[in-house]
Amino acid sequence: MTYDFDKPVQRRGTDCVKWDEAAPGVLPLWVADMDFETAPCIVEALRKRLEHGVFGYNYIPESFYERIIWWQDHRHGWKPRREWIQYSSGVVPALSAIIRGLCPPDSPVMFFTPAYNCFFSSTTNNGCRLVEFPLTWDKKYYTIDFESFERTIVDEKVHLFILCNPHNPTGRVWTHSELRTIAEICARHKVIVLSDEIHCEFLNPELGRPFLPFGPIADETGCPWVVTSAPNKAFNIAGLMTSYIITSSRDYYRQIERGINVNEVCDINCFSFVALQAAYTPEGEEWFEQLNVYIYDNYRLFRDTLQAAAPQLPIAPLEGTYLAWMDITPLGISSKELVERLKTERKLWVNPGDMYGQTGFLRVNLATQRANVEEALRRLLPLPV
Repeated sequence: MTYDFDKPVQRRGTDCVKWDEAAPGVLPLWVADMDFETAPCIVEALRKRLEHGVFGYNYIPESFYERIIWWQDHRHGWKPRREWIQYSSGVVPALSAIIRGLCPPDSPVMFFTPAYNCFFSSTTNNGCRLVEFPLTWDKKYYTIDFESFERTIVDEKVHLFILCNPHNPTGRVWTHSELRTIAEICARHKVIVLSDEIHCEFLNPELGRPFLPFGPIADETGCPWVVTSAPNKAFNIAGLMTSYIITSSRDYYRQIERGINVNEVCDINCFSFVALQAAYTPEGEEWFEQLNVYIYDNYRLFRDTLQAAAPQLPIAPLEGTYLAWMDITPLGISSKELVERLKTERKLWVNPGDMYGQTGFLRVNLATQRANVEEALRRLLPLPV
């Protein structure tokens, strides 16, 4: 079956964060959700559940866990065991519960910057101390200075390291060598690695290598680990509020379970697990694979047009995610100022790099209809500086 991702979807007037928080006439390419209808197999499963007409308390069926195991094995060559998996109401609540469960008060928690903004808040909201470790940007590519990485872990006595895999906002998909080195360093210093893998399905078809889950690589090194993921990004169902946590440590499992209950995020609604089970199927995968190609065609259009019009502005190679990351430092204007000018003068809303701990950058959400990307480019160029 062929899916039409050019089909416009009216999201204004639906209490939509992305569109209804934008002023009339503003094109929003900011918050990381997509403007596409989700896969028909998910819609049909939800419709069937809706028609039942009763929406009381529910338990999570074994088929929920079976679908996760099948998907991870089928897509990523990893077969986590049933007893390793627990559910949560979203990846951000999961991050918070894991930090609360595994980190004593004032524990140093480290992550790469730029970083997803909720890494900052999830750390501080749980009484832990932020340790930011900047990735190395050479105007072409983001890399990790592993000597400095290990030294920082030792000097700051890091307790837990949050890995974004693939990385939001830079778009890096970490290699086996990089993941192995992270695991080896963290194993040496008994640092727990929490790998956020919510963007794991989005891979540039030209990348030529797969996404690698952190768990099996960590197991080879003795590195303590926890993984959290969800179908929310890949299938545009974030509003249904579901996620899952995987760890092979029984002690960590119990501590995280306690963190989930302390945070009171121990239940998911009766539609969320239905959606996950429908997504993690061959029909869901067929839909997603066509979507993935469409998104990276959007990226190539965006990248090539920007490079032709403003070659002085580097764009980080988009290996994974659907979020373009632009370096605007050559313009001599702060990212916050440029974002405000784009919003008021050009009616275009993107995110400033300051949100992610790196000023001088813009993050642009490309998971939208091609017509919106074309319109965004018309509004963006020439840049208002």
